Amino acid sequence: MSIYVGNIAYTVSQEDIQEVFADYGTVKRVTVPMDRETGRPRGFAFVEMSADAEEDAAIEALDGAEWLGREIRVNKARPREERPKR
Repeated sequence: MSIYVGNIAYTVSQEDIQEVFADYGTVKRVTVPMDRETGRPRGFAFVEMSADAEEDAAIEALDGAEWLGREIRVNKARPREERPKR
């Protein structure tokens, strides 16, 4: 399962996110979606950790926390919905 991290600063890198979440366990992957048109980050990320207990600890500690002047949202990511093909 992945963790959704929302309302992050546009200047935050994958390494910054990995460093913060590493305090709660082993970070397997960090994904920062980019805007196709501008090439800039979209203001949210997904973090995958090695165990559910680590994810739960990170969510508990970081949801609503202030990071770089913004109150971040941290929760379990919802499964991706199937979209009709264009």
